[in-house]
Amino acid sequence: MGLKKIEKRQWINFGIWTVLYTLFTAWMGNLWLLLGLIVLADIYLTKFIPWGGWKKSENPKVQNVLNWIDDILFALIAVYLINIFVFQNYQIPSPSLEKTLLVGDYLFVSKLSYGPRVPNTPISFPLVQNTLPVLNCKSYIEWPNWGYKRVKGLGQVKRNDIVVFNFPAGDTVMLNMSNPDYYTFAHYRGREAIRLSKAEFGDIIYRPVDKRENYVKRCVGMPGDSLRIINNQVYIDGQILQDKKNMQYNYFVETDGTIIKNDMFRRLKVSMADRKIVSERTGDPDTDYHYQALSYLGFNKNSDGRYNPIYRIPLTTEALETVRKMPSVRKIVIEPEVIGGDVYPIDYDMGWTRDNYGPIWIPEKGATIRLDEKNLALYHRCIRNYENNTLETEPDGSVRINGVPATTYTFKYDYYWMMGDNRHNSADSRSWGFVPEDHIVGKPILIWLSLDKDRNLFNGGIRWNRMFRRVEAFN
Repeated sequence: MGLKKIEKRQWINFGIWTVLYTLFTAWMGNLWLLLGLIVLADIYLTKFIPWGGWKKSENPKVQNVLNWIDDILFALIAVYLINIFVFQNYQIPSPSLEKTLLVGDYLFVSKLSYGPRVPNTPISFPLVQNTLPVLNCKSYIEWPNWGYKRVKGLGQVKRNDIVVFNFPAGDTVMLNMSNPDYYTFAHYRGREAIRLSKAEFGDIIYRPVDKRENYVKRCVGMPGDSLRIINNQVYIDGQILQDKKNMQYNYFVETDGTIIKNDMFRRLKVSMADRKIVSERTGDPDTDYHYQALSYLGFNKNSDGRYNPIYRIPLTTEALETVRKMPSVRKIVIEPEVIGGDVYPIDYDMGWTRDNYGPIWIPEKGATIRLDEKNLALYHRCIRNYENNTLETEPDGSVRINGVPATTYTFKYDYYWMMGDNRHNSADSRSWGFVPEDHIVGKPILIWLSLDKDRNLFNGGIRWNRMFRRVEAFN
């Protein structure tokens, strides 16, 4: 077809798509993408390749089916591109950020806020993180696998931002068990024991960065910060970091024998899953563990050898004041740090706990550290797993990085420290360490649906006061 036969409408369509595609190429910062203009020219102008030829059929039924397939393919491609470069849907699965974000909140997560990442695994099924439902297989193809690149966004991660990110310790996964993570389990059971117990743990697989599970936490530590926690209070470079109003901790609450009613729990905004009576043995390992700790916490049994009702519940400052004013409440004890479990780095005893942690320096791009024993314990995952170096420690204590003797290391990435607002019910950086910049997914900006699993859908199950509200309104 000669240029003289090209209609004006074709030139207009080609011009519009050329401008949009050129702007996209400039945004991506990859001039090789300009080769795609040749394809656009053929689609709209020369038509040497019959792009729509596969849809042509004289059979009306076949034609109808092919048109449906064409529409579905277009929708999938559009959703794929929007999901990668603009926003994605995310559901809050756990209470780690309550009462800011609640279990059952459905969010739009903006990729533009911090700049979308070019996907490590470009060939993948849209709207699925890593596993296809029903088929229970990978939702992505590992080849090609591209390195980290983030295009320009509207801003940078800031302190106290709520951030969605890929779980750093999710690079190696036991398919039959996700909690605790592979590295924690390997510390206690050994890697060989996990490998030999396939029936219990399932296959052990590696996941690229963009296919690791999505987590959402609050960024409290920035690159280059020195962070410390003293009696649950976070300090940054020696200065107190002001707590958010919705922050909460676990408390043991003893009554005079009165059972706290459902209406009061609703007033305190304590969900059914968080209402735990620990004053009796139930056979549940978690409850029985806390039952055994009651005497240590200073609770005494009655003359009949039983405890009064004792609840273990998370409370904000406001809710705690309400509980203190309840006539039936006899004693309140904050959950002690000994119940908090192990902390990062799990394979080196720093003497830190969940409530008294650090000081710990958060790595900054371009900063250099000495490779002594303590720093290797704190940063070996950054060097090996996140920045893709080989790291070997010789019997004499010397270190080799990528086969070369080294006494220092300079970081390639910025790192962040993420924590939940539900401080005693959050597996966060205190458990698994730093979040590298290439794991940052985006920023939650809008709650488009909020469901209360404790209520019937038609009797308060929909939290109308949270729907189509900006996340900042509850932050």
